Amino acid sequence: MASRTASKDIITLRGSAAIVSEFFGYAANSILYNRAVYPEESFTKVKKYGLSMLLTQDEGVKTFIASLTSQLSEWLEAGKLQRIVLVIMSKATSEVLERWNFNIVTDAEVVEKGAIKEKSDKEIMREIQAIMRQIASCITYLPCLDEPCVFDVLAYTDTDVDAPGTWVESDAKLISNPQMVKLHSFDTKIHKVDTLVSYKNDEWDEEE
Repeated sequence: MASRTASKDIITLRGSAAIVSEFFGYAANSILYNRAVYPEESFTKVKKYGLSMLLTQDEGVKTFIASLTSQLSEWLEAGKLQRIVLVIMSKATSEVLERWNFNIVTDAEVVEKGAIKEKSDKEIMREIQAIMRQIASCITYLPCLDEPCVFDVLAYTDTDVDAPGTWVESDAKLISNPQMVKLHSFDTKIHKVDTLVSYKNDEWDEEE
């Protein structure tokens, strides 16, 4: 009788940082598409994570996300990134309507001592798939955004980080008395990413 063992892949700090930053780039595109922040026709389909994903063709947004993921990868590799938040706001009033939170826990031993970890690439992909499917189905659990919206990205880093000139200090862009939905997590064994979306729910205000 043949015995089988699940194959494990070597995960380095740099490799884990690349996985997480790439994930955020695709997640951001999916959020912008599924929340209709940009027109449907400005996105194109690609295959990623074993799924059909959508990527913006808007040059300004493409450049912004490419620059963003590059910087996030650098902070992740240094173990300095604690959280990323994609904020969706009313274009007319700048009121915050949704906050997509990606909380990051980094294995300090890997950063300090250069240790490597093992985890199957397929297992990581399955965990990311679950998050992407939840983002794609967000219309089933989030209120409709019935006004033009814009987005911003907040990065929470360690206090000793020197941010590039393109980043500025910002308020937290919080939502008063938000409703929250916890999504799936994924873990490279070096970086664990927990996902949560909080949103403004006017229906609750009306019931008070």
